[in-house]
Amino acid sequence: MGGSMDKHRLEAFSDGVIAIIITIMVLELKVPHGSQLADLRPLIPVFLSYVLSFIYIGIYWNNHHHLLHTIAHVTGGVLWANLYLLFWLSLIPFATGWMGENHFSAVPLALYGFVLLMSAFAWRLLQTRLVVMQGQQSALALAVGRDFKGKISPLFYLAGIVSAFFNGHFSEAIYVLAAMMWLVPDRRFEKATHAS
Repeated sequence: MGGSMDKHRLEAFSDGVIAIIITIMVLELKVPHGSQLADLRPLIPVFLSYVLSFIYIGIYWNNHHHLLHTIAHVTGGVLWANLYLLFWLSLIPFATGWMGENHFSAVPLALYGFVLLMSAFAWRLLQTRLVVMQGQQSALALAVGRDFKGKISPLFYLAGIVSAFFNGHFSEAIYVLAAMMWLVPDRRFEKATHAS
């Protein structure tokens, strides 16, 4: 399948997949049998892991939206790069559930970091494919620029994976810190949208 495709189909499909990912995650929050506040206590780790993953999914959705606004069409390579990103994002509910159910123990915590790491690589691949398609002088290429957050995030996730086996709290803190870094509004793509 050659040629290019309207980006709106890609955007609609991606939005649908991300909505399903969030739905799967919220279904992991099992309703307790009791009616007392104390009955919610066992759910706290599951809820905290859900909140963190919801933030991560939200960050990807937001940035994906801004990224696609800088382009007019997509190629086959971009479609596959996008599917690769969605594949790793679709594993976040599983990693989230396992981590929450096991109270942030080492192996689930490390797996969670691994899924975040692979999602970050997949994001970088998609971004690179779009830059190649648009050209090095495009508004998108200029917006991506040095991409400090994109380069440093995998180092955070690697540190989180390794520290999961030594200090779980430190590992959790790294994942939270990486999410907080991305929550700071990124104006690069918005500027590129106006420039293109």
